[in-house]
Amino acid sequence: MMTRKALDAQLHTLRNELRDLGEWVAQAARDAMEALKRQDLVAARRIYEHDQVINAKRYAIEQQTLITIATQQPLAHDLRFLASVLDIAGELERMGDYAKGVAKITLLVGQEPLLKPLIDLPRMTDLATDMLHRALDAFLRGDVEAARRIPSEDDQIDALYNQIYRELIAIMLQRPQAIDQANYLMWAAHNIERFADRVTNICERTIFTVTGEMVELDATNDLPTARQ
Repeated sequence: MMTRKALDAQLHTLRNELRDLGEWVAQAARDAMEALKRQDLVAARRIYEHDQVINAKRYAIEQQTLITIATQQPLAHDLRFLASVLDIAGELERMGDYAKGVAKITLLVGQEPLLKPLIDLPRMTDLATDMLHRALDAFLRGDVEAARRIPSEDDQIDALYNQIYRELIAIMLQRPQAIDQANYLMWAAHNIERFADRVTNICERTIFTVTGEMVELDATNDLPTARQ
């Protein structure tokens, strides 16, 4: 059985590993969007392949977390933290998949001239990765107030996504030959929108770790309204 000192050391290591994974994922998303903007196929292929490293990091964190749980009897707060590390590592790995998806889209577009300069997509990515950085920091510091505040910023990303969607639909209607690329760019926007959505899950885990309370921070009503 671990001593408290040994447990604290292990928790410290897990915090650092989770922070590193978050940085890798955020960088992958930024690099993937830059590769799309510049149509850099070499960089896109490198980002796509690097996803294997992100996956391996996630599984290493999970393994170490399970070992920590199995080799001592954690206090309630410790156990909530460890359970949240497992969950957040999975969220980060999935966010890495979204970055990989943007890299794949770059490869699909290839060297075909872009339909329009990419402005809103990189803006979405900057906002989403900034949210991730601060959400992960809030988790590691146990900052409940920040965790409650950050998800509301997703509205900006949703607004950009809707704007991109409308612009691409208009392009498809005017230029049917552009449908394929417009669809690719729409999927890139969708990947970043989903990337940001998962930040909310990290914030919810922060609140759970600190308070033991499971809350739903996404107040958006996604249910359609019936026509009268």
